[in-house]
Amino acid sequence: MDTFNVELRDKLILVVDDEPRLVTFMRVNLEAEGCRVISAENGRKALEKVREDMPDAVLLDIMMPGLDGYETLRRLREFSSIPVIFLTAKDEEDDRIRGLELGADDYIGKPFSHRELVSRLRAVLRRHYVTPTQAVSTTKIDDRLTVDFDRREVLVNGERISLRPTEYRLLYHLVQNAGFVMPHETLLAKVWGPEYRDESHYLRLYVTYLRQKIEEDPANPHYILTERGVGYRFVDFKKKHDE
Repeated sequence: MDTFNVELRDKLILVVDDEPRLVTFMRVNLEAEGCRVISAENGRKALEKVREDMPDAVLLDIMMPGLDGYETLRRLREFSSIPVIFLTAKDEEDDRIRGLELGADDYIGKPFSHRELVSRLRAVLRRHYVTPTQAVSTTKIDDRLTVDFDRREVLVNGERISLRPTEYRLLYHLVQNAGFVMPHETLLAKVWGPEYRDESHYLRLYVTYLRQKIEEDPANPHYILTERGVGYRFVDFKKKHDE
């Protein structure tokens, strides 16, 4: 069973924002949860601090002078898979999706409360660091696809393809329930957390990511099937193996 409780005490959090008042707000609230907080006022300093201090997560503002959050994240993802939450006054879905496509783990629209900040941080740390239990080490789907849960990667025609932590958790729950429809709300709760049940754009985006990595033709998927208006179903490979 997955746990939804993640200890924040002693976690090192990097806050990147050019608004001193907001940095202070986040520092006070995160330190109240037992976190250690470091900060940077621009993207270049943020990249230096990630390399030097190796924080557990980054809270990254998008609208900054010089190197904005999008470009900072793009460069960050060239050398690190650290969890990143975007902070921005923008609240359009296109902006959220752009950030997620660049490798952000979540998005918080300003203004936000202490409760939302802590909840989102716990969720991304849980997805990144807590591994689902009782997974079979290696699962052969068919002659083309094999999933190695220990390594968080797939083998497609013998070629290794790495998965990001959220992709891994989504694939894990789909494969473990192969042949059964997983409702949107159930997948969102299991992969992202119960507070994400209404965030359907996360699920659509990551299903697309997985299909691009494992499907021969992502536009006509064979493994991850859409049950319109309900959820997703992974092909029942276990039944085929028994036949």
